[in-house]
Order: sequence, then structure tokens, then C-alpha cells
Amino acid sequence: MIASALADTRVNKTADFLQNGEYNWFPERSPTGPVVIIVSVPDQMVHVYRNGIRIAASSCSTGKAGHGTPTGVFKILQKDKHHRSSTYNNAPMPNMNRLTWSGIALHAGNLPGYPASHGCVRLPLGFSELLYGITKLDMTVIIADENSQPASVVHPGMVLGNYASQEFGAVDASIKHYQYAQGRSQETSATSIVVSAKDRSISLWDNARIVATGKVDIAQPEKPIGRHVYTLTQVNEGTKELTWVSMAMSSRSKNADDNALRRVKAHPDILKKVQKAMRQGMTLVITDESDRRQFHYLYG
Repeated sequence: MIASALADTRVNKTADFLQNGEYNWFPERSPTGPVVIIVSVPDQMVHVYRNGIRIAASSCSTGKAGHGTPTGVFKILQKDKHHRSSTYNNAPMPNMNRLTWSGIALHAGNLPGYPASHGCVRLPLGFSELLYGITKLDMTVIIADENSQPASVVHPGMVLGNYASQEFGAVDASIKHYQYAQGRSQETSATSIVVSAKDRSISLWDNARIVATGKVDIAQPEKPIGRHVYTLTQVNEGTKELTWVSMAMSSRSKNADDNALRRVKAHPDILKKVQKAMRQGMTLVITDESDRRQFHYLYG
């Protein structure tokens, strides 16, 4: 059943005051830049950020008991405006953005005011249509089981290095080169970096393929680092800084995003490869877990 008109209302309210079935949409706040979608399971809310600025929010309905919505970092694998379920009696799933090949997706659906789906994230129909219009394949979607809100993190120069502003030039040149090449070829490429504190390792992913690995040093290795997600949203040539949207994915990570990022230092060989792969919209995951386990979160 698709959300009824009573449960599909666009309103001029901030995210904190949205009721079930309501959503807001303010694209003019940030007309261009990388888009990141964040789903808060405890709040039953979806937040949309573009270039680090929240441009929309909506109520939602996630998985019910026994069919919980998985948490983690996902990429949009497939889009289908008129999708129907192959598992649940050909049920309509309008404006579908697939997150896993096992059946988890964002789509329009019934919103009873509590978790009620078989694992998908149901959205108001009007919101799902607007969202579908700005999503792209390989875009980052974060599903969190925490109430913590995303924060902006700014660092000079290269990430996972010594944070020297003189390194900014190489990063900026790499990002500009990628944007120019992408504009000519129209190819999509999902770049992700996974840092495992457990393995003291770093992996560079291009789509679903590891293209480089290396070692990292972790400051205060005896202290848990939690699980954090960063998406590169802005490159500021004037201040030689990189701006990231960050999200803590576990309770022990709350209010520690900046420290978590600064605790990691990649070895020089892998650092150069990461530097060359830098681009706006890329995802960085820092975790206590094993590196290989993150493949599920990144590519379903």
C-alpha cells in the first residue's frame, strides 16, 4: 500500500518538528554538490545533505521486529521509478533506490508511524519523487542506529596524513582532474576508503573492487575508535581546507568524530595512492572492525 494523502504532506517545518507522513524540501539552501542521505532508525527520520548542508528531511518507516533494517554505509546500486517487489506479491515500490541486492531499498510506501517494513526504508510518496530526482548510482546512504546528527569536519590538506596545508595542492589537482575527466566521459566511479583499527590497515575501493591496500598507525591504539563515516563535500582553495560531513555510527563514537579522524595516519606509500583518488563525494569509513567486513556496508 502506498502512503495516503494524509501521510504525504510537504510542510514548511524544520526536521525536529516533522510529524509522521510529513517532509520538507529546501534545495535552494545548497543547489549543487555531493548528496548524502542519512537514515536515523531511532528517530524514523531521513535527512538529505548536499555539499554538507541539509536540504531536506522526512519521516519514514524502517524494518519491523524480525525484519530490521540493516545499519551501515551503503551505495545506491540501482534505480527504478516503477519497481515492483519480486518477493512480496509484486507489491509496488515507487521511486526505488536499491541499497543491497538482497532487497533493501529506499522507496515510497505506507507510513503507519512506527517501524513496519520488511527491511526497506519507506518514504512519503511526494518526498520519494523529489529524492529520486537527485539521487545517482554509487551515492552514499548511511543508515544509523544512533540519534546523533551529522557534523561538519574541516581539515587542512590531506586526510590520513600530517594535515600539512602544503599537501592541499596535490589533492585539489587530483579532484579537479577527476571532475574534468568525468564531465567528458560521463562515467561513474564510487571511491571509498576503509580504515580498520583492528587490522591497522587501509583499503582503497573503486566501485566494488579493492585497488590498493596499505598500513596505518593508530594513536592511542588501546582506546576503541568506534565506527565513523565521512563524506567529502567541499574543497576550499582559498583556505586550503577539505570539508567532510561526519556521522558516528556507534554510541561510543558520539562527539568524537574529529578525534577519530586525527588518530589515523596512513603510511606514505598508500597515502600517495589515496591522494590521487580523492574526489568530492567519496566516502571514508573508520572502524574497530575488520576491513573485509565493511564490503557489506559499502556494496550490499
